[in-house]
Amino acid sequence: MSQRIDCDVAVVGGGPVGVVAVLALRDAGFKVVLVERGAAPKPFDVSRYDVRVYAIAPASARLLDQLGIWPEIAATRISPYARMQVWQRAAERGLSFDAAESGNGALGWIVEQGLILSAAWNQLGALPRHVGVEARALQLPDEDDRQGRASLQLSDGTELQARLIVAADGADSPLRERAGIAVTSWRYAQQAIVAQVLMSSAQAATAYQRFLPTGPLAFLPQADGRHSIVWSADSEAAAALLALDDASFARALSEASQYALGEVIEAGPRLAFPLRLLHAEDYHRPGLVLVGDAAHAIHPLAGQGANLGFADVAQLASTLSAAREAGRDWASSRTLASYTRARKAANLEMLALTDALYRGFGNSLPGLRQLLGIGLEAVNKVTPVKSLLATQAQRGAG
Repeated sequence: MSQRIDCDVAVVGGGPVGVVAVLALRDAGFKVVLVERGAAPKPFDVSRYDVRVYAIAPASARLLDQLGIWPEIAATRISPYARMQVWQRAAERGLSFDAAESGNGALGWIVEQGLILSAAWNQLGALPRHVGVEARALQLPDEDDRQGRASLQLSDGTELQARLIVAADGADSPLRERAGIAVTSWRYAQQAIVAQVLMSSAQAATAYQRFLPTGPLAFLPQADGRHSIVWSADSEAAAALLALDDASFARALSEASQYALGEVIEAGPRLAFPLRLLHAEDYHRPGLVLVGDAAHAIHPLAGQGANLGFADVAQLASTLSAAREAGRDWASSRTLASYTRARKAANLEMLALTDALYRGFGNSLPGLRQLLGIGLEAVNKVTPVKSLLATQAQRGAG
């Protein structure tokens, strides 16, 4: 039987960014409903490690702490990293970051995707949700209808009426497409290989990244002493790496890292996913706003994808709350345009940076890669520049 539900905000998408958006808007005093087309996440299994992890910046950690998510994460499993080594030609001559240089205890924390998801869903309590249903027909109010409501028809027959719909439904966002928001997008000719590995002599609490001709290779420390790797490689090279047996892959990984972490003692199962860049030309329509991957998707070499999404959520909750407290229409296009201006600039800056790094270090022009490698070594000797880069990396949702 069909039913109609009225709410202030309907958030579509139950991934980490979507659920964090639900919690942030609920805590800001809005009546929120969650819509997720998949199943609710299973309780986190501490006996297993996810191959998909996030590098959570301090600002993102503060947001998760404010929403009650971080205490469960910290009590379950977490891996802070205080140092980072980035190089192209030789690890000892690359760029090194240390949290102590910027007066912080950590540059960030490596957290498994499943743990963030489980901890966030555990904070929902009795909040209304529609799980295992899809958002189908979308109707948005007219631009000049100040009290208009958006309408969302769900696959279970429910009609949601909301002042605002938050699209957190991923890079292939159906809601973004239905709203007619165009995107700038291209696929990199790369795959990201992820796996858990055990290295023989890696420094504790240290993340590593090397820029290779075929793509960047990152080692992210795990709580049990292992590392989660993200090896972005040209499609042909990725296919060859996936086809190797475990021993051959371990040798290839040790050589690619120039043995900066020692040798690979153990390598777990490998998964791969294609890489892309995407940016929505606008972040809102009347009655609709985009957050997370629905608005932007970036190359993982800077580890900032989740942090950008959490920053969207923090900005959205702040913008809507400020408008409401000032007596303005919190769901108006003017309010949403304020959110868009704030986030577009920061997101485009990071998209441009990661794309430039990908293209620069992957460029085959004679001398360019060598010049960039020398640049990393030079930046390492200039403390103010290093501090600026470290601050940028830690900014996240700040």
